[in-house]
Amino acid sequence: MSKVTKASVVSIDLFERPVVLRMPFRFGIVTLTHAPQVFVRLKLADGSTGIAAEMLAPKWFDKNPDLTNEQNFDQLRRSLLLAAERTLAGPQDLAPFALHAAHEADHHAACAAEGLNGLVAGFGLALVDRAIIDAVCRRDGVSVFRAVAENRLGIGSDTAPDLQGFDIGGFLAGLAPAATIEARHTVGLVDSLTDADIPADARLDDGLPQSLEAAVATYGLRSFKLKVQGDVDADIDRLCGIAAVIDAQPAPYRSTLDGNEQYRTPEAVLELWHRIAAEPRLERLRASILFIEQPIARAAALSAPLGPLAEAAPVEVDESDADIDVFPRAKALGYGGISSKSCKGFYRSLLNRARTAAWNEEAGAERYFMSAEDLTTQAGVAVQQDLALATLIGCSHVERNGHHYVDGMAGAPEAEQAAFLSAHPDIYHRQAGRARLNIRDGSIAIGSLDTPGLGVGPLPDWQAMDAMPKPGKISA
Repeated sequence: MSKVTKASVVSIDLFERPVVLRMPFRFGIVTLTHAPQVFVRLKLADGSTGIAAEMLAPKWFDKNPDLTNEQNFDQLRRSLLLAAERTLAGPQDLAPFALHAAHEADHHAACAAEGLNGLVAGFGLALVDRAIIDAVCRRDGVSVFRAVAENRLGIGSDTAPDLQGFDIGGFLAGLAPAATIEARHTVGLVDSLTDADIPADARLDDGLPQSLEAAVATYGLRSFKLKVQGDVDADIDRLCGIAAVIDAQPAPYRSTLDGNEQYRTPEAVLELWHRIAAEPRLERLRASILFIEQPIARAAALSAPLGPLAEAAPVEVDESDADIDVFPRAKALGYGGISSKSCKGFYRSLLNRARTAAWNEEAGAERYFMSAEDLTTQAGVAVQQDLALATLIGCSHVERNGHHYVDGMAGAPEAEQAAFLSAHPDIYHRQAGRARLNIRDGSIAIGSLDTPGLGVGPLPDWQAMDAMPKPGKISA
């Protein structure tokens, strides 16, 4: 007997809460100091509530330097508004994945007509999808892990015809969460590497580590995501400084390089790789590198094969992942992996993970992979939904940076923080009066994600938020 559940969406409310970073986060072409976090409250016809949340990160979805951060925020708000309107006006009483499939192509087309790229389009749809999944899981009293394993969401190959013939149901039945997941700590481009590097007028007194050196000591970190900036000499110098810190620990560690689209060509990235291999100070760090994440600007990343770079190092797609069709295109060009981010879509991550399973089975080797990356997801709803997705697709480590650049659940009312601490005591701990992510020995215990819903027990305090501003149509 089929266990596929159905849903009819009757209302979607959109809220925001400001997030102020405790220290600047430099990635790509932006140094982030503050941004809104958007929240979705969705109701089904039977009265069930579903939620989702995500940071409105500037200069990642659309890196056009002529756009202000506020314009970037409005792009994402517009995508979310369009997704909500289309969901409410579209067909109902369908399985959650069928609701998604009914809107995906039209939503991308509507966003493109307003000059919104595929990443921006995916943001709005991803949030609405997550809120629907959360609502039906809460209603049915099952965790998202059980809902996926039993395919209650009705996931199929409708949006990924290359998976026709692949046993998606059987694949999903084999997915299960782990008890813990390692935090892969982000080292931003302007992060201080040692306490001695911190300028006197920039020192914080909030009880949290500020330098990489202090973060390693405080959290017992064993996994790192290292930002590079597209200048080989500067990147080698920076990586040597990082290596001097993380090599000081005797325990093995692993790392990834994040190019954030800062290199122009595969040849330039290959030069960086060869320079890393030739630098004695980077011997241990080089051995730890798992892959290079989107080093080439999206305008060129999928325009030509990677060539010798693909043979030298595993490379994955991140910012070029504009829609569900990208991974097969990237594979044909020599890319081995693709990132999972909650902001790009729950279903996209699961289907891309199915692709890696199918392709590796065909190849008879583990050539293709997925990684779990962060969009500065905030403690509470956003980080928990992202952790649930990361462990569901089998990632043993996930990039985490919200714990470092933001002071826990800062901005949330005390009662909301207390509710999350009570429901998820493994994920958070109380420190300095704040609910903060609990990273011990480099890992986060995530057993409490196994609760009815999409990894979240309590609801946030809607009264402590503002209504999301509703930007008008954006002209192409």
